Amino acid sequence: MDKKEYLDLYHQMVLIRRVEERSAELYQQGKIGGFLHLYIGQEAVSTGLISARKPQDSVITAYRDHGVAINVGISAKEVMAELLGKATGISKGKGGSMHMADAEKKYWGGHAVVGAHLPIAAGLALGDQYKSTDGVTICMFGDGATNIGFFHEAVNLSKVWNLPVLWVTENNQYGMGTAVERASAVSEIIQKAEGYGIPNARVDGMNVIEVRQAAEEHLEFIRSGNGPFFLEAVTYRFRGHSMGDPERYRQKDEIERWQEEDPIGIYRAFLLNEKVATVEELDEVENQVEIETQEAIEFAESSPEPAPEELFTDIYAD
Repeated sequence: MDKKEYLDLYHQMVLIRRVEERSAELYQQGKIGGFLHLYIGQEAVSTGLISARKPQDSVITAYRDHGVAINVGISAKEVMAELLGKATGISKGKGGSMHMADAEKKYWGGHAVVGAHLPIAAGLALGDQYKSTDGVTICMFGDGATNIGFFHEAVNLSKVWNLPVLWVTENNQYGMGTAVERASAVSEIIQKAEGYGIPNARVDGMNVIEVRQAAEEHLEFIRSGNGPFFLEAVTYRFRGHSMGDPERYRQKDEIERWQEEDPIGIYRAFLLNEKVATVEELDEVENQVEIETQEAIEFAESSPEPAPEELFTDIYAD
């Protein structure tokens, strides 16, 4: 990567963090309704993954989707407007936090039902295979989804049909409030890929460079006609499962221990140590993010509500 690309990754990660922090504030003020699942702590995963994709590659994820939306190129203004349920949002204010999508960017959404998007990912990959493109589907999901029937059906079928899909488990240590080891019969998530004969690997999900390198390698493996690959990104969410989570299931010292491995801090230190950027340059990126986030909030708050007749639009594809 050149310097601009390195700084762009830093910009994306800091922007995700700030948008999420301000979203939490707006939620507490009653300006965001419904559920709100923050991506704070996991920014390196989607940033690294999506920086390695090619334009023909599809992306689909679960309900913790705001950061992924920013990574695929959806503006902070459109993300914030969607969170506030405004007509200028990426889903016209009708999807909210868990249903951001942009077909033009081949971003097929956020999905609220745990694991339900995995069969859709298999279908997207089948479409590319049928049309003989070299597109790969990147499907992201939480560790809790690997205990769901959708997971086993989709992953099995992807191997049976040799589909071009990169399965990515974001193992943030908890499925809602249940620790991985209390809900999974195997100690490592990647063992579940072994059961279907799918090549697999683990990566440090707190290190954006390692995630990007892994994504580049495995996407090329899939693109070369080798079928699916399963990647487990070991990460941690710094906030609760959602805004209503009392977080009684984990200790304060555990959270603090993981926060010492903050993905943004790790990447900032890398950029400085490798002399890719100066402190002043990184501070300037952070200042620009502050401006961008505030402009997004002002844009969202001043945008109109969806018109009542919007209830009857976008029901069927044209």
